[in-house]
Amino acid sequence: MSKASAAANVTAHYDAVVIGSGPAGEGAAMMLAKRHQRVAIVEAYPRLGGGCTHWGTIPSKALRHSVSRLIEYNASPLFMRSEMPVQLTFSEILKHAEGVIRKQVSLRSSFYVRNGVTVIHGRARFQDSNHLAVARPDGSTDLIYAKNFVIATGSRPYRPKSVDFTHPRIYDSDTVLSLKHEPRSILIVGAGVIGCEYASIFRGLGVKVDLINNRERLLSFLDTEISDALSYHLRNSGVVIRHGEEFKSIEGRDDGVVLTTASGKRMFSDCLLFANGRSGNIENLNIEAVGLTANYRGQLEVDANYRTEIDNIYAVGDIIGYPSLASAAYDQGRIAATSVLDGSCDSKLISDIPTGIYTIPEISSVGATEEQLTAENIPYEVGRAQFKHLARAQIADSHVGCLKLIFHRETLEILGIHCFGERASEIIHIGQAIMEQKGEGNTVNYFINTTFNYPTMAEAYRVAALNGVNRLAPR
Repeated sequence: MSKASAAANVTAHYDAVVIGSGPAGEGAAMMLAKRHQRVAIVEAYPRLGGGCTHWGTIPSKALRHSVSRLIEYNASPLFMRSEMPVQLTFSEILKHAEGVIRKQVSLRSSFYVRNGVTVIHGRARFQDSNHLAVARPDGSTDLIYAKNFVIATGSRPYRPKSVDFTHPRIYDSDTVLSLKHEPRSILIVGAGVIGCEYASIFRGLGVKVDLINNRERLLSFLDTEISDALSYHLRNSGVVIRHGEEFKSIEGRDDGVVLTTASGKRMFSDCLLFANGRSGNIENLNIEAVGLTANYRGQLEVDANYRTEIDNIYAVGDIIGYPSLASAAYDQGRIAATSVLDGSCDSKLISDIPTGIYTIPEISSVGATEEQLTAENIPYEVGRAQFKHLARAQIADSHVGCLKLIFHRETLEILGIHCFGERASEIIHIGQAIMEQKGEGNTVNYFINTTFNYPTMAEAYRVAALNGVNRLAPR
């Protein structure tokens, strides 16, 4: 369709249209609206929130929370009234996740109403660089015009063609949320963040778990000490971890699933979760019509301001790949919106983005690992605080875990923080705030000289800082 013929059929005009209502799309739409732009957001799913709200971050973390509380209840001497532990099924704990999702959708929907953003439900498809066709659920199609577009369509689980995902016992990380039967055993293919999180969840429910990892250790981007701690606690809970294994074939049967590895192993379980990578949601956008090309993972290339090769089209969130975090995606959307209006944006993502991994126990880290600093010949020292030594952890019966501070031996600058244990993703932000300071404000001395509430988990910073400084050789 030519631009002239498209213009004749336009049903609405906007300054900007955002495609996708996940964190990245929401961040862009809100910033544009607050700068007095006429904005529409197009969402293919009947409810707002994107994959983050409906299949990813929110439901998996709600599931994790419920299972973690179940484990805590069964282990606590306060509630041990009989020898039989309380048991919950996957379907039962899903009810809590569904309640959280409803609250999130309601909250997020109110943002668009309050800021005057038009919400259009339907599937978007580019006609040219200024026109977008939106196929509505009722079969009608709207043709809308916009000066600028922001693509924030997110990602979905990677599905190799050799795996039959239509089989009722074979799931990916989206469809596992619709799991109906109660498995006694599960095979999880892929030991990345999602695979490790679901291994914790299912094992916490008493399901036998085999975790298939094609690498030599879990989550190799983590500090090795933290990765080893996760491996130990997963194994200690009963998870069987199989490192260095590639799947050769996956066969779904009426009574379960058979997985054959490249090394010749055959494993059987009630069901299988495939959690090995993600792909960008790009296929249905017809980006060829505007001259864009995605890579093999369905991701778009962008510049520092999140502008694609086409001047008036931007892309943010999972559709551009790293870091593929909901927290970062929201910031990317805001930065892209500012670039749309001002040509560029001085604000950028912070260099040290915290990582939160919601295993049981959970993990969070920010900054450099020991391995990175050793490879770069940077002199460092390490201070540790074991949670089992903290009064607050003893009160809460949360003995598992530690806080690890890595700092420069000479300047005492904080270089990395790694936390393993309950509430790690909350605890990490205290250290992150200090890392972001400049000069004298970013040293372990801050934690030594600051008075913390007692008893608190935050006290771990003082303990770790003293432990590390005491290791320094006298000058």
